[in-house]
Amino acid sequence: MDEELRSLTERLRAEASGSADLDRLLAVEDPDALAAALTEPGQPLWARELAAFRLGSAGDRRAFESLVLLLNHRDPPRCAAAAYALARLGDPRTARAAAALATNELRVAYALHPVRLLVELRAPEAVPALITTLRRRLRPHDPYRRVALACVDGLGELGDARAEPVLNEALAHPALAEAAVHALARIPRQRRASGPHIPGQR
Repeated sequence: MDEELRSLTERLRAEASGSADLDRLLAVEDPDALAAALTEPGQPLWARELAAFRLGSAGDRRAFESLVLLLNHRDPPRCAAAAYALARLGDPRTARAAAALATNELRVAYALHPVRLLVELRAPEAVPALITTLRRRLRPHDPYRRVALACVDGLGELGDARAEPVLNEALAHPALAEAAVHALARIPRQRRASGPHIPGQR
């Protein structure tokens, strides 16, 4: 059992209150049996989460919809576990779904893990989504500092020159300034050059 599954199991065991179904879902090897736990009526949330996590970590795309729902859950540990499984699922829909969640202002309180997942995936959707989300976080008195910091750090890790304008804007915000300096430093200099190249100049 890997560390992520062990941590998930410990959390869900408390929720399951001693239910034998948890050990059954941990032991089962048949992916169809795990997939059935996602659709059978009356299944508790912990059972659906465990089944989706195991399927997703194994690359079974039947877990996709359940994991996306968990990625945007109000409980951060569920979001983190879903992001871990989605990163290993290999479904081409994942980045688009994560970008939609990260940029949904109605759910911005739960955008932290979608933002981090986008950075891990390094998909084409990542940089535009993080720029959009960060720009909105630069409004006065925005309460979602952790989301903003995740965007700043993520844009630095991705190292895309398109992020430079919004990172420069972030320098004016004390809570983000230090992270923005580090993020800007990670954008390769040759890709940050401004203005046309003039022959003969170095």
